[in-house]
Amino acid sequence: MKLPFVSIILATSMLATSASAGCATGAVVGGVVGHFAGHHALVGAAAGCVIGHEMKKRHHHYRRYR
Repeated sequence: MKLPFVSIILATSMLATSASAGCATGAVVGGVVGHFAGHHALVGAAAGCVIGHEMKKRHHHYRRYR
């Protein structure tokens, strides 16, 4: 049971770029939410990756052009 959480923590700590960081953190959050919302962790992780990537891109754009 602890192995998935340890691997998630290690995977998110080894990220190099900000774009992949948005995807990875979104995937982690989406996977957890999907797991508790009816055992749809993979669908939640995929949706979280897309949403996290978009949010990171918007945040970067907002900070750059403001």
